[in-house]
Amino acid sequence: MSNRLPVDHEVNPDGSDAWRTSPGGLVTALEPLMQASDGAWVGWPGVADRSFDPFEKNGISIIPVRLSALELEQFYEGFSNDTLWPLYHDVIAPPSYHREWWDSYVAVNRRFAERAASAAAPGATVWVHDYQLQLVPRMLREARPDLLIGFFNHIPFPPYGIYAQLPWRKQILDGLLGADLIGFQRVADAGNFSAAVRRLFGYTTRGVAIDVPDAAGSRHVIAKHFPISIDAASYEALARRPDIQERARQIRADLGNPGTIMLGVDRLDYTKGIGHRIKAFGELLEDGSLSVEDVTLVQVASPSRERVGTYIALRDEIELAVGRLNGDYSTISHTAISYHHHAYPREEMVALYLAADVMLVTALRDGMNLVAKEYVAVRFDGDGVLVLSEFAGAADELKQAILINPHDIDGVKAAILRAIAMPRTERTRRMRALRRKVFDNDVAAWSASFLRTLTEGAVVRAGVPDKLAEALREISGAETLLVALDFDGTLAPHVDRPEEARAVEGTREAVQRLLDLPGVRVAFVSGRALVSLQHVAQPQSDVLLTGSHGIEVQLDTPEIELDLVAAELEQLDALAGVLDRIAGSTSGTWIERKPAGLALHTRLATPQDGLAAQRQAREQTEQLLPGLTIREGKNVLEFSVRASTKGEALARLRDHTGADRVLYAGDDVTDEDAFAVLREGDIGLKIGPGVSLAGYRVRGPGEVTEVLRLLADFRSAASDSAT
Repeated sequence: MSNRLPVDHEVNPDGSDAWRTSPGGLVTALEPLMQASDGAWVGWPGVADRSFDPFEKNGISIIPVRLSALELEQFYEGFSNDTLWPLYHDVIAPPSYHREWWDSYVAVNRRFAERAASAAAPGATVWVHDYQLQLVPRMLREARPDLLIGFFNHIPFPPYGIYAQLPWRKQILDGLLGADLIGFQRVADAGNFSAAVRRLFGYTTRGVAIDVPDAAGSRHVIAKHFPISIDAASYEALARRPDIQERARQIRADLGNPGTIMLGVDRLDYTKGIGHRIKAFGELLEDGSLSVEDVTLVQVASPSRERVGTYIALRDEIELAVGRLNGDYSTISHTAISYHHHAYPREEMVALYLAADVMLVTALRDGMNLVAKEYVAVRFDGDGVLVLSEFAGAADELKQAILINPHDIDGVKAAILRAIAMPRTERTRRMRALRRKVFDNDVAAWSASFLRTLTEGAVVRAGVPDKLAEALREISGAETLLVALDFDGTLAPHVDRPEEARAVEGTREAVQRLLDLPGVRVAFVSGRALVSLQHVAQPQSDVLLTGSHGIEVQLDTPEIELDLVAAELEQLDALAGVLDRIAGSTSGTWIERKPAGLALHTRLATPQDGLAAQRQAREQTEQLLPGLTIREGKNVLEFSVRASTKGEALARLRDHTGADRVLYAGDDVTDEDAFAVLREGDIGLKIGPGVSLAGYRVRGPGEVTEVLRLLADFRSAASDSAT
């Protein structure tokens, strides 16, 4: 669901309606998924005061939402673009606050929500896009609590001191908290949102998780960054076309074949810093650092929101500045600034990117800025220099660009001179790194990452299912019962810092009740090193422990059993060198050292950076240390110099205890090895969603504690009846 549909309305010569697929990365990324899943897209068709029946286009159900001319004025041009847009972009221009605009925003959001609620199948996934529809998630949840709801905010989310100005600040937050997953462009944006929730509602936040009270108690909402990208391959394919390459050469010739062409491509918007780059260029011409014979600036400023007063004034300001600079410095054969106030088709834009030696992105505040990524994707020749504002979300990923503070005009001037003078070898090195980042993290990876997080994060209902309770009652009568439990994600919620993990309230008491019953043994089976497990779990002395996926054990003895030979110790040192280098170059990753291996954690990295770091780790260790045991878990890749699994650990525990029945509970991929060795009559309990060999499933650690209590109750009752 988005403000605009993925199709544009056209009128045929005979007056009939026609629909053309809109160009754009979002449509490209989602179209195959929508086609495969019988998806529907809800949005405004781009025509005021007209109603259209739902129709199908390219295998997607299109559901138009009618908007009146007054609603466009108040909801879209008013509240969305003259209240929210400037507020969310750090008040570069002052926002306007009008109650009638707010009323229209509420009414339109409700209409969108009603259309989606009536179209969605039972249990469907709904993905809502952008700031125009921030109330829709809550409205949808109230109308259809069965739905799985995601929201992605394409623009920045401001710090609390700015956001707090909004008269309807709590209503917007509450609307967004109706979603299961809220995506943002940058880590800071997600942090700003969580901070606002804490300040205005007092809800508990832990890392990316927010506890939101509801009728059933509370539910977890995830607020996390998912930096958007482009269909990089399609841009490169265009750039490799001979006709577009010829067009790029023609552009250079038409501009007089200057030594350097600088390019700016923006919507005409006050957030883009167009005036700042023109000022910097003008001063370089004025002081003689550059000349129009050698350097030309091409500025494409596509029309935007032309009925909004702020934008009308901005156009006058920019065009006045361009006219003055051209009047002062242009010659008969060379123009200082080639200015174009209209949009171009994608083919022409790709030709411009190929023609440009330097790309200037001077945004004062920008959620991402996809132009920067488009320029990089086009430059298959490995040439070109990107000058990029640190206030654009793309700066978090494209660190091989020349990063600038656009408010520092002297700094912008220095960056321009550096870009123009940069040697070819440095340009190539930087561009290769930028292209690797853009192609690894394209729009398909972005959408897949968001939807995977959404669909794997909130599909298991709260409580203990009746069938599981029946199985617990049946197993409780076993002569010797082994209750084997993973820790992280099973007894304790996942946290960003592993050393801070603790079991949920009531778990220790439930474990003690089981330990006090005859014929019951309890074990913790973890991928952690035992020292770490003992620190976070603080287990009772009667609890059996296995760590490092069974490599370490402590079974009714005070000592930990582990013996590594010299060759294994040498492998550990070499492995540490590889992973330290990778973690040191990737933000949000870190290394956990274990007695027989190491783990590369990527929980705090962007999904794209995390996947790239894990891929590098696999490739480098397979070359340097073939034969290592590698396990993939949730946001972690584990390497061990000695092979062992949780399945082997569970088998050893069964032999040690002589148990005739086993309950094993775990949440991770590594727990599947334990589920695989369970026997008939045992219970495998998967925590959370995802494909699993386990026969039963609960939502989270809170339910596991309830399972342990139920099992203790049933065992006690069975013991009482036997006596």
